[in-house]
This record gives sequence, C-alpha cells and structure tokens, in this order.
Amino acid sequence: MSGPNRRTPTRRTVLAMSGAAAFAACSLRSAAATTLDRSEAPAAAKPRHALTVFGEPRHAEDFQHFDYVNPNAPKGGSIKLTPSSWMTNQNPTTFNTFNMMILRGDSPPFMELTDASLMVRGFDEPDAVYGLIAKTVTVDGKAYTFDLRPEATFTDGSPITADDVAFTFDTLKADGHPIWRALLRGLEEVRIDDERTATLIFGADTSDRLPPIVSALPILSKAYWTDNPITEATLKVPVTSGAYTVGDFRAGRFVSFRRRADDWTANVPSRVGHFNFDEVRVDFFRERIASFEAFKKGDLRYREEFTSRIWATEYNFPSINEGKVVRREFPDERPAGAQGLFINMRRKKFADPRTREALGYAFDFEWMNANLFYGAYERTSSMFMNSDLMATGEPTAAELELLEPFRGQVPDAVFGPVWQPPVSDGSGRHRPSLQRANQLLKEAGWRRDGSGLVNDDGERLTIELLYFQPTSERILQPYSTWLSRLNVEANLRLVESAQYQSRLNAFDFDLTTSRFAFAPTPGEEVREYWSSVSANVQGTRNLAGIADPVIDALTETMIGASSREEMVTAANALDRVMRLGFYWVPEWFNRTHRVAYWDEFGIPDKKPRYELPVATTWWAKEA
Repeated sequence: MSGPNRRTPTRRTVLAMSGAAAFAACSLRSAAATTLDRSEAPAAAKPRHALTVFGEPRHAEDFQHFDYVNPNAPKGGSIKLTPSSWMTNQNPTTFNTFNMMILRGDSPPFMELTDASLMVRGFDEPDAVYGLIAKTVTVDGKAYTFDLRPEATFTDGSPITADDVAFTFDTLKADGHPIWRALLRGLEEVRIDDERTATLIFGADTSDRLPPIVSALPILSKAYWTDNPITEATLKVPVTSGAYTVGDFRAGRFVSFRRRADDWTANVPSRVGHFNFDEVRVDFFRERIASFEAFKKGDLRYREEFTSRIWATEYNFPSINEGKVVRREFPDERPAGAQGLFINMRRKKFADPRTREALGYAFDFEWMNANLFYGAYERTSSMFMNSDLMATGEPTAAELELLEPFRGQVPDAVFGPVWQPPVSDGSGRHRPSLQRANQLLKEAGWRRDGSGLVNDDGERLTIELLYFQPTSERILQPYSTWLSRLNVEANLRLVESAQYQSRLNAFDFDLTTSRFAFAPTPGEEVREYWSSVSANVQGTRNLAGIADPVIDALTETMIGASSREEMVTAANALDRVMRLGFYWVPEWFNRTHRVAYWDEFGIPDKKPRYELPVATTWWAKEA
C-alpha cells in the first residue's frame, strides 16, 4: 500500500499539491522572472503576469492557457470519485463541516474547488505561479501589489475587492489553520490602495519565497465571514470565490460540488481548460475495500489505487474485461517525499536516537515488498525522495562547507557516505538486522526483565501503532511481530478517522504512518515539518517533534538560497543530518499513479510533470 497522492491513507497533509492546488504551498522566489545578481540595482518595478523562483516562466505574458490542458474541452457531465489527497482539516472518510480554514472539524476533500486565490501554480513548472484573482503583481522590495480582476466575484455575486483580500489575511493570520498562521507570521501588513488594488508587505527578515506561497491561499468574503465566525465548524454552505460551490450533500456520506453558472474563472488564461465537469461528486467510505466495490459496480467512476495487492490481483472484474473500465498507469515525476512510521520524540522512551534506529532495523522492507506488494515499491530513505534535493554518496565540497561548522554537534557519519536503510535477506527473520537492533537497544539503556524491556527508570518499552484504516493491519501486524522478537511490546490501535486526526493534532501517539512531500523548490512551509518553531504547536506536521538547532540552521540556508544550485546543496546537507536523526521508520514509494476509470472521460494529451489534475482538467465525453 502506498499513500494517496504522496500520502498514506493514514495521514493527510497541508500541502496543496493536489488537483486544484489553489493553495499550493509551493516555495517560490518572488523576484524578477529572470535570476538576478542581488548586488545589481533592481529594475524599475513593472506589473508581471507570473512569479518564478529561478529563471523565466514557461508561459509568456500573452499566453492563452497552460500547455497541459485542452482549451476546447466541453463543459458538462460529472465525475464521481473518492479523494486521492487532502489538506488542512480535510478528512477522506467523513465530513462534518464546510469550513476548511481552521483546525477544528473535518471538512471534505476537494473543498478547495470552491475557492480562488490571487495566483495559482503552473504544474508543468517546478516553481511558477500565474495570476487568477490578480491580473498582475508589481514587486517593489518586500511590497507586492496585486491588481484584481474586475470580473472576479463571490458566489453571492458580489465583487472580490481589496477589502476582502485584507480581511482574508488578517483573519487567517489570527484564527486560521495553524499551518496557515505560521506561514503568515512574515506578513506584516495588507494595504488597501483602492477597491481593486491591494499591497502585501512582508517583513524585512522574510524569505523572498514567502509572497508567492501567500498569494496561493484562498480569498474569503469579508461580508460572509463577518456574519459567520470563521472559528466555527458548520455545515452551512459558505460564500466562496472559486469556480464551484457546494451542491447536494449528506454529512459523512457524499458531497457534490457544482460548477457555477457565472464561473468568472472560465476565460482567465491560467484556468482555461480547467473545471470542465458540471459536477464533482465525492463519496465517503470508512475503508478502501468498500470504495473498491462501489467502483466495480459503477457507483464511483474514477479511482486511484494505493493497494498493490488489489492492483495486481483484483482488477479482473467483468467491466474491465468488457473494456468499459480502463486500467492505466501515469508516470509520477513529483518529489516523492517521505513515507514511513514517524516516531513521537515527545515521549521520553523515544528520546535516544539509538532506540529509534533500532526500531528501523526491525522493519523488513524486503520481505514486505516481496510478500505483500508484489515487488511494486522502492525503499524510501529521504525526506526529499525522488528529487535532486535528496543526498547521494559522499558529501560534495560545497556540502562540507555547510556542514563543517556543525562538526561535533552532528554524528560523525554525516561527513561520510549518506545513510541508507538496512537491507535484509527478505526472510522476515534477518538475523544481522535483529542483532544490530538488540545491540542498539542495549546501548540506549534498555534491558530485559523477563517480560520485556525496561530502562533504569523502570519504564517499559511498549509501542502503540496508531492507524484508522483497517487495510493498514496487513503492514503493521508483521512489524509488531518483528518488534516482539526484540522483546518490544507493540500494540495495534485502530481508531475512527476523526479521533485519529484529533490525536495527531495533539501529538497523542507513539508511532503512526504518514507521508510528506514538498514542491520541487521548498520554502517557508517546510518549517512546519521539522523546525523547532513547530515542534510543540498542535496541528502542525512536525509529527516527530524535531527541534534541532543544526536542522533549523540548514533549513534557513535552504530557504534563503539565491540560486537553485545553492538550494540543492543546502537541501543535500540537511538531508544527511535528518537521516541520522532516525525520526521515522522509512517505508516505500513508487513512481506511478495507478488509476482506473470508466471509459467516459476525455483526457488531455499531455500530463503536467508535477500533478495528475483529474477533477480539474479531464472532461466528460458525453458532456
């Protein structure tokens, strides 16, 4: 089993790298489209249609549409599916609110279809955003002035104004989801220049990658959210800014997103060829076997498959054989990130890195891949898997220059070949791995007392493996068996999805599976995953509780890099240090999207490199 769209079924993340991605936490440099020598005097500020990190945007100022869409796709029809990814407080198995802006409650995935942002990502580029609500942006130092489109409206027909922009960022900064609050710390002021012009002013010490991240957050209706406190979780359908609005729904069962008759985005170049379905319907199931049966019957029309066993053995039902259902693999060229069992270091028993390393030696990936996954996966080893940010081999001279100041603060192994997970013989009883794990536990102060392992304080080494999808048991059960061979008592703990999310928000777990992935050019958002500032902020994604000044320093170097080469070097150095922290038990990834769909959809000729935007760029053949 691999995670939905870079996430396991047992975890959701905030990064909007999903189909709509209006809120994509992509790290972008909001300097000129061409890379500039920072010692040169800046050119006179002029309006821009796009912001990039490094180099020119692919699409020129007069572009009519992205080159991965069909600009003539017919409008109409519907698609019925289950979520492949989710963000903020979204839950793939149920929902009880339409407010996705806060930590409280469970909102439905694809709620982002109902919102629009100042700018949106181009998925055929690693680091570019283009205007949506904003027609252009003018950059003057830390001031970003957005010229709003007069045709942009909310679902109640009211225009989107600079007052709404200011209200949005003030509100999200004060009461929004913790991840958005963290991102907005560097936004000092939103100035209303006139009804159609708003200027965002960022702090002098903020990275020049933050403004484009902020520009991709949803814009809220001041009138609606003034009357309806944003801190409340409610099923009242909100006034929103995007191409869709909430239609029919039954809480916890299904929700229909209906394309607006007055969709103002239809002729905006960055949205031409998007939002072709009149209806995007999301159905909710407590576990994936039930959703698979619904797909086979035709109650669902599209499915991305994350269970290798089902993909290998069960896509042989009549509709497949009759050609009514298409089974297809698309290449997944995005950074794969990190999937694994994250270890909560806030628990004293996991404080010693040798204990955490031992837990990794107990995990027999080779056995799982051969016996459970039909050889479908590769082992994960890095937070930056499948990207140039991932460290390889010996450190380069440039990496050593960054690492040398921390010699003595990091393990000596950082300065040698990059750490890799142990490789077993695939037997499920690999003695060298178990022997090494036993030695590490002994060095960490654990000793046998006849019924398990205890330390000098009398604390017993027990582990609760927390999950909410029953399909996870086929993975966690073998792992618990291997842990028992080390005299570690491991218990599987299945909880319903809302309780699971609540426990993760409060860091109330020992080990749990998650998958994190980042944009090709990371920025401020990564602090929420491994920096000291997020280690004890409930609701952030720093599951392991990482709070290391060396990691903090290298992260800031990566974020503040002035060229892609410098950024990659800093990320490689950072990766070497994080791997040797043993914050997680690495699992696996694959390089494809495995999808099946009823043969009723049109698909663009070209798939963008960094996404598979089904709900937003496919269309109904019989529209």
